[in-house]
Amino acid sequence: MEAARRIFARDGFEMARLEDIAKAAGKTRGAFYANFRDKEDVFFALFEENLRREKRHMGEQLSEAGSDDERIEILARHMLTLIGDRRRMLLALEFKLYAIRHAKSTRRLADLHSAMCMRCVEANVEKLIPGFSGLTPQQKRTQTAQVGALLDGLALNLMFDRRGLPEKLMLRHLRSALRIALAQTT
Repeated sequence: MEAARRIFARDGFEMARLEDIAKAAGKTRGAFYANFRDKEDVFFALFEENLRREKRHMGEQLSEAGSDDERIEILARHMLTLIGDRRRMLLALEFKLYAIRHAKSTRRLADLHSAMCMRCVEANVEKLIPGFSGLTPQQKRTQTAQVGALLDGLALNLMFDRRGLPEKLMLRHLRSALRIALAQTT
């Protein structure tokens, strides 16, 4: 998994070769296929691993928060940390660009991505936004997509020009987006 993470970040999703991932892991191409179907499969395994780790960490923090403002602050600061994780954000952005470039896969990959996000973050979102549990699946998808779009946009612009987006400004935007999401469920 770590070898795939390094190769994807270095070469981009589309240009990454399974042979390079296997070699970086000290394995054969056959060993790769014994564990994963293809590059999409290993990417989603990386994505799920990240989300599971965050779910545990964020769940504890959100449970300890005493108010919506505290929960928004915890999540905004966590999102700022994600935005600053260049390798992780490059992988996420590269994969979305890959899906966009390959129209036959776009809908399937977007649906799979959304389902994984919901499965991994739903419990934490419900701690932040109690009304979230009463939303339809499409409303939940829209709520999480809003925040994801802000994450992607801020990360892309930060990677492009580190001096253009001060941390204080990014936190303000993240807090605002989370407050809007909170307001839309009440």
